[in-house]
Amino acid sequence: MKSSEELTIGELADRFGLATHVLRHWESVGLIEPARRAGGRRRYGQDALVRVALILMGKEAGLGLRELSAVLSAPDPMDHRDLLRRHVAALEQRIARARAAKDLIEHALACPHRLADCPHAREQIAARIPPGSTDERLRA
Repeated sequence: MKSSEELTIGELADRFGLATHVLRHWESVGLIEPARRAGGRRRYGQDALVRVALILMGKEAGLGLRELSAVLSAPDPMDHRDLLRRHVAALEQRIARARAAKDLIEHALACPHRLADCPHAREQIAARIPPGSTDERLRA
């Protein structure tokens, strides 16, 4: 695409494999802002390609549209360090849960016992049962 070329909403959407309503929604929440030409038609330049790629990367990283809007609209990216630090902490928790799930499934694949009878799994099951007046034999 030459720097002077502009894309229609359909062309931009197709370029990224998106539906046009996604771009319209992003416009409505202030994430992208097309130029308007005759008849009010949306036109997107090179900057829109970069912006859509950034939005998709942010979504893949787990950021919501509101968070992306805050980060992408800030004059200084460091204005949102706390938001990004909280997001990193949340990602680390998700990664830890995913690793634990993977380990449990891999153990279940290799274990000769049913999952509920496996000593290793029973330890994890017991750790998940909240304390209370439930039958303590479940923890054994």
